[in-house]
Parts: sequence; C-alpha cells; structure tokens
Amino acid sequence: MGGRPWSDTAGSGLGQDRAVAWNRWTDRLVEEGTHPDPRFTFANERTFLAWIRTALALVAAGIGVDAFADDFPEWGRHALATLLVVMGGVLAAVAFRRWFRAEAALRHGQPLPANRLAPIIAYGLSLGAVLALVLVFLER
Repeated sequence: MGGRPWSDTAGSGLGQDRAVAWNRWTDRLVEEGTHPDPRFTFANERTFLAWIRTALALVAAGIGVDAFADDFPEWGRHALATLLVVMGGVLAAVAFRRWFRAEAALRHGQPLPANRLAPIIAYGLSLGAVLALVLVFLER
C-alpha cells in the first residue's frame, strides 16, 4: 500500500493506471537524496499552496472583470479578463514545477532554485494595472 492513493486497487484498469502515474512522479522525487527535515517540506508545501491561492484569485478576478465590468469597452474588458485568467493558469502550472524543484533541492542538500514566479506576477499585474487605468480613462 505505501500510503499512496489507488495503490490498493486490485486487477487492471483505471485504478491501476492511476497508481502507475502516481508512482512515476513520486518515485522520481524520492528515489535519490535523503528525506529533509519535515519543517522544510511543510514550508515548501505552504509556499506552493500560497501560489495556488494567488492563481485561483487571478482566475476569479478575470471572470469577475468579464462578468461585472460593464463600464469598460468590450474589447478592454475581454483583454483584461483574458490576461488575468491566463496569468492564473500559467502561475498554477509553474507553481507545481517550482514546488517539485524545491523539494528535490531539499532532498539533495542543494540551494533552492531561483524564484521565477515573482517576475511573472509582477510584470503581469503591472500590465493589468496599466490596462485597467487606460480603460478607466477611456470611459470618462
């Protein structure tokens, strides 16, 4: 069993395919190195969840802009909403990769990888703020 989801599924089929997929990436993570101090692993997980919350907030903001920003021109509303939703999707994908790389570095006693998420968020939100400001002034 090993505490892994779907690993107790008997026979073949979807459950076994899921177990193989689960084992593939988890085995790749734990096959080398040593187990780090659990506090570091939990801190890495909390950071990942913070990035996921930010990604979810960006997606929700994009949907909200599209649904409720009726004062903006249609093209601007759609552009701002698209920017926010795409940023949220990219952030969620990159957050997992960052979590995985940080966990691997912890297991090998290496320095943590550089944070590539911060520029994505900073530049993307700056672009969104400029676009929102332009839309506000166009409406006047």
